Amino acid sequence: MESGLISVDRWKSGSQAYFLTHMHSDHTRGLSAGWSHGPLFCSRTTASLFPSRFPGFDLSLLRVLPLSSSWQSLSLRSPSSGSPLLLHFIAIHAHHCPGSVMFIFRGDFGCFLYTGDFRWECDDAAVEEARTTLLAAVNDFPVDILYLDNTYCNPIYSFPSRLLAANLIAHLILSHPSHDIVIGVDSLGKEDLLLHLSRTLNIKIWVWPERLRTMHLLGFQDVFTTDTSLTRVRAVPRYSFSIQTLEGLNLMCPTIGIMPSGLPWLKTPFKGDANLSASLLTANNGRKPAAQQRELLLLQGAVHMFHENMYSVNYSDHSCYEEIGEFINLVKPKSMKGIVVSSSCYVDPLYYFGRVCGVSQPPELLLLRPDSREQFRAVRIKSYSTKDETINSKKEKWRKGDGRSSLRRNKKRRARIQVKCAKIAEVD
Repeated sequence: MESGLISVDRWKSGSQAYFLTHMHSDHTRGLSAGWSHGPLFCSRTTASLFPSRFPGFDLSLLRVLPLSSSWQSLSLRSPSSGSPLLLHFIAIHAHHCPGSVMFIFRGDFGCFLYTGDFRWECDDAAVEEARTTLLAAVNDFPVDILYLDNTYCNPIYSFPSRLLAANLIAHLILSHPSHDIVIGVDSLGKEDLLLHLSRTLNIKIWVWPERLRTMHLLGFQDVFTTDTSLTRVRAVPRYSFSIQTLEGLNLMCPTIGIMPSGLPWLKTPFKGDANLSASLLTANNGRKPAAQQRELLLLQGAVHMFHENMYSVNYSDHSCYEEIGEFINLVKPKSMKGIVVSSSCYVDPLYYFGRVCGVSQPPELLLLRPDSREQFRAVRIKSYSTKDETINSKKEKWRKGDGRSSLRRNKKRRARIQVKCAKIAEVD
């Protein structure tokens, strides 16, 4: 597809149509109340959030897309030749956060699939309709390029379904009956988790005022409150979630913090971290032994204790490695590109799944950030940096070591190699 036709989650001028996958801030950088570069296509739920996220935005620019198997059409004009072009596209539920969608585009240029952020759990009935729509589309129009959410495109990332992780968080709360609970969340996302906790524990959930307005826009009227006297469970902005905050809260009332994320929130676990998943389920789960054993296997390592009162639970709105593989095998693209390149877990999807596209040569070998000074983990990823020719010499220096170099300076060196080209940085 030639430049100047459409943009997806990119908001600079120069395109004839713009497409928004969802309302997370890392996908709306460049959007503002005064933005007016062209028609903006998005889901109905995302459109409903515009007045609160961008007060004064010209809502006449919005084009609301249905989530159906029907293709939409848009007339464009080739920037190079001036000849008319017809773009066909469809929006499919991405199951990442409220309003999130992926787009399939087709025309004389071929067929492209842009996932945005997504979580398609293997056995989730809610995903089945979206999977059926996608399969029908790609059977008729094979995908030339897949632009993939590769946030966890690495076999070291295997975590349970969101339902199992939500149950684990509920068990964690029940195991602290005398504590207040704070849960770190973003301004959008994790609504299903909070609703599950409210139903399971039969309580309201406190949220901050801006978050409450978002909940009301999403249709959740009676579950959430801004009155701290009505509940001991509070969902707080993730940026305010810290050890210092928890220590301050514990001076007033016993409090634990829970961070739901596919990535461990901190690097160094607390010494009491061992086998937390098993102990929580054994203490609080009334399931039969066989069912409980299955959950224990799925949840092994899903909860980490990073402080006396701080926990991280593997609740993720991004697909894990196994789910990414299943998605790629469903689509069978001719080629693919990862849309996340600044994550610490970044791996080019062609390394692990290039065989689906017929790629025989693996991408280049680069070092990811090591877990410690003594241990380096090497994985093969494709570099987008102009500094690639320096990789071998830098690795050799790291191996030999430099007694005069501080640990801080070595970390900075590794960070420069690891982070190549920031496109989408937010990970949850």
